[in-house]
Amino acid sequence: MRGAGISYGSDFKRQENAILKEIAAPAVNMDIVRLETAPNIAVYSPKNELVTDDTDAVILVLDYAEIPYTIIYDEEIINDELVKYDWLHLHHEDFTGQHGRFLRRESDIIQAKIQEETAARLGFNSVREMKLVVAKKIKGFCAGGKYLFAMCSGAESFDIALASENFDRDDESSGLDFTKSLAFENFVLEPPSSRKFSSINTGRTDFYQSSGEYFKVFNFSAKWDLIPTILTQNHEYSIKGFSGLTTAFSADVVKLEALVLAENKSAGNVRYIYGELGQGHWTYYSGHDPESLPGWRRNKTDLSLHPHSPGYRLILNNVLFPSAKKKKQKT
Repeated sequence: MRGAGISYGSDFKRQENAILKEIAAPAVNMDIVRLETAPNIAVYSPKNELVTDDTDAVILVLDYAEIPYTIIYDEEIINDELVKYDWLHLHHEDFTGQHGRFLRRESDIIQAKIQEETAARLGFNSVREMKLVVAKKIKGFCAGGKYLFAMCSGAESFDIALASENFDRDDESSGLDFTKSLAFENFVLEPPSSRKFSSINTGRTDFYQSSGEYFKVFNFSAKWDLIPTILTQNHEYSIKGFSGLTTAFSADVVKLEALVLAENKSAGNVRYIYGELGQGHWTYYSGHDPESLPGWRRNKTDLSLHPHSPGYRLILNNVLFPSAKKKKQKT
């Protein structure tokens, strides 16, 4: 039988046994991971005519791989509809309620107005208040045993929102509570006039490809460190950097308990990190689109032109991760 370019049959049994024997050898960095259950996938993203499917790399890869998903946003999360899902991706969102900090396009202004109207309709005094409640519900979703994957400003602003629940810029006695954030600590918020949110972001705040830098993805032991191996498996481990609203995470503010999966050591930043929260898992990946073209008025990324993109492979690893049966560590 054949489907999606993959063939199988009884005559492959001998080859299968040879592969399994090779994988079992102690000298090779391989292990068997069975993909058992397809997760119910949700993408946290606005849903209106201002938002198209070329604005998010995860939506692009899900469509390309023909993996079903549901787009949800603030109202669904406020109404506790996250219980329907196993895996959630955070669109390049601003959880601080500042609308991305720069409204340079008419669509940005309209989108901000829609969020303000939504917050008022749901009974909140501000977008910031609404986004904090949403962030706390997402955090609870993850802690309850689910999977959270965030990219770009979705990762940075999510941690800022959690840490700044009681922060007041007009009250010098208030402060950030880093026990509430997932990945980052000891970061400093940028003034409202800055296009950056905080000292977490070390890169340029734009959506065009940065061709001059590469970051290194680490290798892990497949037989002993199965989860990071799943998340980093790739055909290339030196990946061309790409920018976004949050291009890269400062290595200086990453919590010790977070596991760095990829970094640009010479630039002092990390690009890909993983951690556990309660019974769940989270992964942060910086940058906007691994294969984006220069400029704002670019065409939609055509993944058929990049079938072997190592940057997109890391995204797909996260999509497949919840389906994997993860063996308990030996003690």
